[in-house]
Amino acid sequence: MKCLSIFISTLLIISNVYSQKAPMPYGPLPTQAQLSWQETEMYCITHFGPDTYTNKEWGYGDENTQIFNPTSFNAMQIVGAAKAGGFKGIVVVAKHHDGFCLWPTATTDHNISNSPYKNGKGDIVMEYKNACDTLGIKLGIYCSPWDRNNAFYGKLEYVTNVFRKQISELYSRYGKLFITWFDGANGGDGFYGGAKEVRKIDRSTYYGWITTWGISKKLQPNAVIFGDVGPGVRWVGNENGYAGETSWATYTPHAPEDGKEPGNGFTKDAEGTEGHRDGKFWMPAECDVSLRPGWFYHKDQDDKVKSTDTLMSLFFKSVGRGACLDLGLSPDRRGLLFENDVDTLKKFGLLLKQTFTNNLAKGATLQPSNVRSNNQEKFGPLNLLDDDRYSYWATDDSVKTPELVITLKQNTVFNVIRLRENIKLGQRIEAVAIDAYINNSWQPIASATSIGGNRLIRLKHVVNADKLRLRITKSPVCIALSDFGLFKEPEAR
Repeated sequence: MKCLSIFISTLLIISNVYSQKAPMPYGPLPTQAQLSWQETEMYCITHFGPDTYTNKEWGYGDENTQIFNPTSFNAMQIVGAAKAGGFKGIVVVAKHHDGFCLWPTATTDHNISNSPYKNGKGDIVMEYKNACDTLGIKLGIYCSPWDRNNAFYGKLEYVTNVFRKQISELYSRYGKLFITWFDGANGGDGFYGGAKEVRKIDRSTYYGWITTWGISKKLQPNAVIFGDVGPGVRWVGNENGYAGETSWATYTPHAPEDGKEPGNGFTKDAEGTEGHRDGKFWMPAECDVSLRPGWFYHKDQDDKVKSTDTLMSLFFKSVGRGACLDLGLSPDRRGLLFENDVDTLKKFGLLLKQTFTNNLAKGATLQPSNVRSNNQEKFGPLNLLDDDRYSYWATDDSVKTPELVITLKQNTVFNVIRLRENIKLGQRIEAVAIDAYINNSWQPIASATSIGGNRLIRLKHVVNADKLRLRITKSPVCIALSDFGLFKEPEAR
């Protein structure tokens, strides 16, 4: 980022611009791939395969390829429903633990070309790609490292001659990916080419993650890598769709390191939820959760699809805490999303638009109220501008707990507050408080800890005020604030 006036901001610009050196970055910093991922905010992951027809969550690996024959598979319907819900990406589960590949591959006979679907000429991954291209949705791919079908699983040749070749096919055939998705699936019982036995591996070393991730970096250099230990995005430590109330984008995995990036290892559940304030790597959290109780379609769950209110709550607890939300979608045996799923996604997308389309703070002026420095005369009224995540307002280096008074154009009713930092300079702010000027006095209405790429504060009650005060109550360095927004979430639905 070029050296900017400290007053040029998404939200803030001073009437008389004074040149000042940009603040020094603080702690680990995001890569461009991580920044692009942060801006995505919400995406879906689709589970569809033999398990859809066997009514299982994890296939054993002995499923007959002939059972995979969806009568009406329609990637446009699935991707379109996700887009209607406000989601900006789709991660395709190209192979789950049962080893069945949804694309024609040279690595195994256990793939779609040996199914009746389109007389063996089908390619589900390509159909998703084409739908994403048409609808302007980002594409990601997951290929399970665990393969309960393959006879070589547990041996080195499975990693070198099967798994790595599979991801090489996937990363080279389907265009630009925004994420390459991994997990630490670590073996167990399976078919394994007829052996029908238990095979255990060391999930930290068996897959040779440094070399395996290298395939992604070479073939998809702009994609962020998600995995149990990143290295680009970490698992949040639960499959319930939420990050911690305090959520740091920095993390140190429990793993060997090569000194430059995370090595093979794992995430401790609770630590993944909050991250580490002093973490060595920029490794924000992905919050994964399924729209249904299971990841694959089960007919008896048709009436158990999450409600719009539940999705909205998850949005605030994931995206609103600086993470990204990854929602599981489960096409049914036809190859379509069930009607209840489509309906919930549509209503959720509408609610997001109703809430966040209009930034009620636009046009407000902001006045630093407690800044004391040799450059005091520079701190004049600031004007709210259109959103830009990476422009920002900053104080002098010595001013770590500034206060800003926000004067709105008129009395405004709101119940959501949005704060963002310019994360190109690191995650800096540790605590904030917001007051409203009501009945001729300042009254506290909200507080929060970590900010990072996004912090949404959902108030319990609406507030009606024309003046607010933002107080930075804890920060180890000067702040780099890029956003202060106000929104009104509909109360009755």
